[in-house]
Formats: sequence, structure tokens, C-alpha cells
Amino acid sequence: MTTTTLTDALSLRGVTRSYGEVRALDGLDLEIRPGEIVALLGPNGAGKSTAMEMMVGLAPPEQGSVRVLGTDPTTATRTGLIGTMLQAGALLPDQRVRTMLRMLHSLQAHPMPMAEVVAQADIAELMPRRISALSGGQSQRVRFAIALLGDPQVLLLDEPTVGMDIGARRAFWQQMRRVAASGRTVVFATHHLEEAEREAGRVVVMDRGRVVADGTGAEIAAVVAGRVITLRGVAAERVAALPGVDSAGADETDDRRVRAVCTDSDAALAALFTGPLAGDVHDVLVSAPGLEEAFLRITEHEDEDEDAER
Repeated sequence: MTTTTLTDALSLRGVTRSYGEVRALDGLDLEIRPGEIVALLGPNGAGKSTAMEMMVGLAPPEQGSVRVLGTDPTTATRTGLIGTMLQAGALLPDQRVRTMLRMLHSLQAHPMPMAEVVAQADIAELMPRRISALSGGQSQRVRFAIALLGDPQVLLLDEPTVGMDIGARRAFWQQMRRVAASGRTVVFATHHLEEAEREAGRVVVMDRGRVVADGTGAEIAAVVAGRVITLRGVAAERVAALPGVDSAGADETDDRRVRAVCTDSDAALAALFTGPLAGDVHDVLVSAPGLEEAFLRITEHEDEDEDAER
């Protein structure tokens, strides 16, 4: 048994991959230990999808190595060591959920009992339905069930809550916590930064094909100094023009609120309450910067014209 088998659920070392002249992965190094819950973040084109494709053997590296629990990704996928929930994973629209899952279940080398799959993915009420009748969020729950069929030790989830409303997202993560409690390794990519901050014990930020930050959500958030002000009643562009405000935009969790990152919150608050905006602003909150601010700071580019879709 190799050291990698003992210590790494996933190991990518010096991995490169290009598509034409675009370098999707540029010497990517990433190691994930068994039992970790890891959020994989990055702007569009950062290389997240390419890295995930390599973890399941859909795309080979041009240079470097990729291992899943000490074996190659193709073998890990075939034997059920790794289960994958891809955002664009195709379903069979004319089939009933039960029929499709039974067919896929029969192909697994060491399947999880079907009753356990149904319970862990919380899809009992979906089993008799046709795939074509499912909502976007319900389809995601079925994709999650497919990822569990092989009783995997590693779960790889690409934007697992896309298409879900807030209630469905909350229910999904309740189920995911139960799955993770069994000791499985969980790696998920998401654009919902509050999910990463709340659910992951470790956050990995990718940009331009490399890891640019790696730690807990709190550790990564600590790279941003200053304070954050959220408020209602005033447009973001007017808040951005205040002294001491570095940037301002809609709050990700409530687009009726403006979220402003401040280098000098005292100056910003003074201008807010004594200037022309004072009569309109309300519900003002001041807090420490979070993962969202750190993510934007870490991945901002001085040379935006060099950005490429990866």
C-alpha cells in the first residue's frame, strides 16, 4: 500500500492541461485527505471544471499525475471509489426515476443498498415520477442519488445546489452533512460562497489554473482588512462613491441590500449619516469581512484583458 493510499483521498501534482492556446490548468497541486469536506471556489475560467473532470478520468493531464485513493481516476470511477455529481450530468427524460436508478444500480461493482441511496438523497417521493417532470432542484437530487449508487468513499459535486430555492438548498445540505458524517470525503464546487463558508472545513480557491488560497473560510477571510457595511435604501453606486469605501454591490444573500467593503468604515459611516444619503439609508449593519470579500480580493486581476474562459 502506497503512502498516497494512506494519506490522500485525492492527489493532483503538477497537473497541466491546455485547450488550444488556453492553459486551463497550470501546474496545479492539490491534495485532499480522507474525510475532509472541501469547497472548491474560483471565478469562471479558473480551471475548476477541468480539475474535476481529471479527478474522474474524463480528461487526462498533459503533465503531472492524478490519483484517487492511490489509484488512477478511471479505475476509481469504474470500481465506485469516487462518485460524481456533475452539473450537466445527463438524465434519461423518458424514464421514471426508479427505472433509471435500478438500471444504473445494477452496473455498480459494490453498490450501496437502493433503500439507503433513496434515504440519503431524500428522493422517495420522486421515485415513481418521470425524469422529464422533475424541477431543476429535483433533478439535482436525482443526480446526487446517482453519485451515491456505487457507495463511494469520495464524492465530487459540481454546483450541487444549482436550480434549488433556498429551502431546497438548506434541505440538501442537511442530507449532505449526514452523508459526510459517515467519513466520506466530499469535494464540492459552488458559486454560493455562503455555502462554502458554512459547510466546508477547508476552502480552496483556484484562479488561472492554480491554487491561490487554501485554508478554512476564516483563515482566507483574514486576508482582507477593514470592515463591511450592509444597508438598504441607497443604490450601490452612490455608496461606492463614499469616502472610505473600497467597493459596493448587491449582497449575495439579499439583493435588496447593498454590501460595501470599507478601508475606513468610520469615514464611510460619517458620510452616510451626515451627508445627502442620510434621509434614505436604513437597516445599516457593520461586520468583519467574510469569504466573499476575500474571494473577490484574491481573484481580482490588474490585467483583466488577459482573462480567458477556461
